[in-house]
Amino acid sequence: MLVILLFIVLGYLAGSVSTAIIVCRAMGLPDPRNEGSRNPGATNVLRLGGKKAAAITLAGDFLKGLLPVLLARLAGVEATGLALLALAAFLGHLYPIFFGFQGGKGVATAFGAILGLSAPVALAALATWLIMAFVLRISSLSALTAAALTPLFAWYFGLSGASLAVVLVMVGLLIWRHRSNIRHLWAGTEGKIGTDRPEG
Repeated sequence: MLVILLFIVLGYLAGSVSTAIIVCRAMGLPDPRNEGSRNPGATNVLRLGGKKAAAITLAGDFLKGLLPVLLARLAGVEATGLALLALAAFLGHLYPIFFGFQGGKGVATAFGAILGLSAPVALAALATWLIMAFVLRISSLSALTAAALTPLFAWYFGLSGASLAVVLVMVGLLIWRHRSNIRHLWAGTEGKIGTDRPEG
């Protein structure tokens, strides 16, 4: 139990490292919390600093969800502990203790965390995002569609118990964090990938 609690705390702390803010500071870019969509995530960093900065941000956000779960799995932590750790890393990104609890929307970190729990579920969600992004060029709608379908993928690929519960919580929080995007989508004013028009 102590080992699981330690991993959960470390997972939250890892999630709290805001890649977007660190990358922007290192590259002399504006604080993503104050510019563009004011979301410290890869899409906003793409807008503020271009593809290189966005790619680094995306990789960092993804890895801080994936690596804690993989390390815990290697340490022999069982399914319930892994699920709680995945959730902790995700919550760290949303509410980072190091940055005034002002975090991002969590798409990349959730993907990394779910990949650590179940590769088939994560890859199905990624395929959904890629198809939607290619067809519609709207990052938020792609993320929302992938998130909405992820519980179905989790059920289909056999996740149950704490793992399925954590996926449902993540999806609920992802949708909640995209509520401004949903309003823009409804109004027809949501920006597209690669444009200067802010996405919520």
